[in-house]
Amino acid sequence: MPTAPPPTATGLRGRGELARILLDWEPAPWETVVDHYAVHGAPGADVAVSPETLLVKTVYPHFEHSGLGGAAQQWTYRVVTVDAAGARSEPSRPVTVTSRESVSRSGIPLAVVGEFDGKGLEFALSPAGYADYPAAFPNGVDFRVGVDDPRTGWSYLHPGPADGWAGRRDHRFRLTFELTDLPTSGADLAVWLIDSHAPKAGSAVLSINGTPVDRLRFAGGATKGSTQGDSTVPGSPLKPSYLEVPLPQVFRVGENTIELHKDDGSWIAYDAIGVFARR
Repeated sequence: MPTAPPPTATGLRGRGELARILLDWEPAPWETVVDHYAVHGAPGADVAVSPETLLVKTVYPHFEHSGLGGAAQQWTYRVVTVDAAGARSEPSRPVTVTSRESVSRSGIPLAVVGEFDGKGLEFALSPAGYADYPAAFPNGVDFRVGVDDPRTGWSYLHPGPADGWAGRRDHRFRLTFELTDLPTSGADLAVWLIDSHAPKAGSAVLSINGTPVDRLRFAGGATKGSTQGDSTVPGSPLKPSYLEVPLPQVFRVGENTIELHKDDGSWIAYDAIGVFARR
């Protein structure tokens, strides 16, 4: 006698965030011996359940669809429950979710270092030259937009006081740029990381023109970005993260400096950093 298929997954819902979409659903009843959930997804307003749309097999009732980039992306998902005997449920109801657009796409660039592309290979010492940081950047980073080259002027790793290889001290990265006009609708800071130290990425004080305005707290990564510079490689162990924060209007016409003072925790690995005026 054929066995009944496992129950269809219910409660599928999603939340769009920057460069990723988070999905979760109700777990199967305890009497169902689940081998895995098959998550299917496709761009747009519909998805067919097929081998071509299979995104992941997971034993958990949630999934992070990452690596979606800075543009807002609409995806539709369905989940199929597969039991220990290999029987498959009917697909769940679809859910359509849109990721959040980055200020690097919606804003007007005022000062940018890097490409916002999931890679840090355009920066100094990348992908594995962190041991040379103390000699190359004894006083941290002082980068002037339009003058300096990221390949020599901006370190791929920003160490903190927990890093013995960087002297176990604070490190300041400064980004200086000129403004001919002030942003009338406000501005945002985007800090994209390809990775960070897993247990102690820590935080940094954000200052504008010498005035502290915020403390940026960094998500723990995979501790692989000190030796690998591309999170877009299939199967990459890197764990990117993203910070985009509104900036107070303390800019001035002429020279301006953004500073990240890493006075807490260990290193972060840059994808890109930029200041963007709102349209």
